[in-house]
Amino acid sequence: MNILITGGAGFLGSQLAARLLKRGEFAGQPISQLMLADIATPQGPLLADARVRSQVGDLAASLPALMTQPWHMVFHLASAVSAECERDFGLGLHANLDATRALLEGLRAQAERGGPVARLFFSSSVAVFGGDAVLPLPEVVRDGTPPLPQSSYGTHKAMCELLVADYTRKGFIDGRSARLMTVSVRPGRPNGAASGFLSGMLREPLAGQVSNCPVPLNTRVALASPDSTLRGILAVAEASAAQLGSRAAINLPALSTTAGEMLEALAQVAGSEARGLVSQTPDAGITAIVGGWPARFDHARASALGLAPDPDFATILRQYIDAHPDAVQLPSARQRLGWT
Repeated sequence: MNILITGGAGFLGSQLAARLLKRGEFAGQPISQLMLADIATPQGPLLADARVRSQVGDLAASLPALMTQPWHMVFHLASAVSAECERDFGLGLHANLDATRALLEGLRAQAERGGPVARLFFSSSVAVFGGDAVLPLPEVVRDGTPPLPQSSYGTHKAMCELLVADYTRKGFIDGRSARLMTVSVRPGRPNGAASGFLSGMLREPLAGQVSNCPVPLNTRVALASPDSTLRGILAVAEASAAQLGSRAAINLPALSTTAGEMLEALAQVAGSEARGLVSQTPDAGITAIVGGWPARFDHARASALGLAPDPDFATILRQYIDAHPDAVQLPSARQRLGWT
């Protein structure tokens, strides 16, 4: 089986690749090749595996080379993130909509010339949801809640969900879309996402660095740990059409919490000094974007696949610390954790 991961050098892409390589199979079929396509070169040990290949460059421009071989499974994770799309309208359209349509067209051509009908997982987002004065956002969002995005990023994701569903209806691909929650805590450097502070205000203090919470502490958000997110991606990707029950996008499970509760968990797990490194300087732009996203979900379809939300944010924070002990550099936090 040949597998393509777009955005394969990113955090989720590289973690997904590592899990697939460790398993050695997908949907019962052995993995013969795993292609990581991204604008950046994959880092770490992935390229040392003989099954791994890398294509570096703009996805739309890379597709002619990528489509010279058949793909059985595609994880389409590549995307320009929310704040980037608001700053640069053209970039968002190109990276999110144009590249996705070009990928779908490449897979359609593959099927029409007698190649495999590829299974495609599309990484959508809760940013497809929103509300206005006439159609307010419901208190609890369900799989059947109509998308009403309030950002360019959310609009691109909603459009791509429909494209994936229609290409599936026509038999060009076997597509499925899942709406990912904000992933926290992400390791590494900050990215351009409006939700980036939901990792940064935990990650940076643990490293002994100052950070900022740009939204009111009572701002409610929907989160998932990296581990829960990856389990969700694989469960949806491996599910049969009968198990999914619909071509419509599925909401992955979410922990509903507030920015204040996240900082309370930081103090609980890492101590008051870590909490004291987080300032509260408001950012109206980020507050407007994040505040427009839903924070409570009914995830009945995901539950039917055996998926569940993280129990609480302290558990998520401890998962990050256990997975990245070298990222905890604040002496008082290390002492509280019993490491000194």
